[in-house]
Amino acid sequence: MSDRSAIEWTEATWNPTTGCDRVSTGCDNCYALTLSKRLKAMGSPKYQADGDPRTSGPGFGLTLHPEALRVPYGWRSPRTVFVNSMSDLFHARVPLDYVRQVFEVIANTPQHTYQVLTKRARRLRQVADRLEWPANLWMGVSVESTKELSRVDDLRRIPAAVKFLSCEPLLGPLDGLDLTGIDWVIAGGESGPGHRPLDEQWVTQIRDICQEAQVAFFFKQWGGRTPKVGGRELDGRTWDDMPNRPLLSAG
Repeated sequence: MSDRSAIEWTEATWNPTTGCDRVSTGCDNCYALTLSKRLKAMGSPKYQADGDPRTSGPGFGLTLHPEALRVPYGWRSPRTVFVNSMSDLFHARVPLDYVRQVFEVIANTPQHTYQVLTKRARRLRQVADRLEWPANLWMGVSVESTKELSRVDDLRRIPAAVKFLSCEPLLGPLDGLDLTGIDWVIAGGESGPGHRPLDEQWVTQIRDICQEAQVAFFFKQWGGRTPKVGGRELDGRTWDDMPNRPLLSAG
C-alpha cells in the first residue's frame, strides 16, 4: 500500500494481492511486472514469489496478502484508492471468498472511494451476482483495442455503482465503442522502454464518443520513454473529468 500515488486519476493504492499473468497485448510492457522485479531484488517481502516465466516473471507470482486487509481501517482522511495496482483482483487464482473479504473492507470504510480494474471481465461477470457491491466501489475493465471490446459488454452486466473503462495503453482505434451504461473513460499512451506509439485520432475518437454520450473523459498521458515526457494536453487543454464532477465541453 502507498498513501500517495503518482497515477493521475487516483490518490492512493492498496494491494491485498500482488502478482499476475499476461492475458492480452496490453500486458506486453506491464509496468507492475517491471517494478516487481526491482522490488524482489530489493528484498521486499510481498514480491518474493516468482510467476510462470511464460506469462509472468520474478516477484510477480500471484500472492494473497491477508495482512493488508486491515490497512484501509487505519486511514484517517477520505481518499480515492486504486485497488491492486500490482495485481488483478479477479485473477482465476484469487478465491471468491477472498474477493468477498476485500469487498467487505470497502463496505466498512465508506469514507473512501475504491477503484477496481480488471482485464478478466468474463470472471467478473460470472461471479458478480455472488458478491455484495458497496456503493463506494467503482468497477472498471481495461480495453486497449477493438479485440477487447467484449469486456465492456461484461462490465455493463454487473451492479457496480460506477462503471469505467481504462483504455491504456491504447493500442489502436476503438471502432464500435458503445458507452451505454458506462460512467467514465480513461485513455492514455504507453510509457517506458519499447513503448508503442499513440495516434492522436484514436484519443480524439474516444473523447468525442464520450462527449456525445455525456460520459466523463480523462486523458492520462501521451506516453513515451517516460510517463511525463509527452505531457497530458489534448487539443490545448487537459481532460480531468471524473464521474462525480460536472463534465466539460469540447468547445
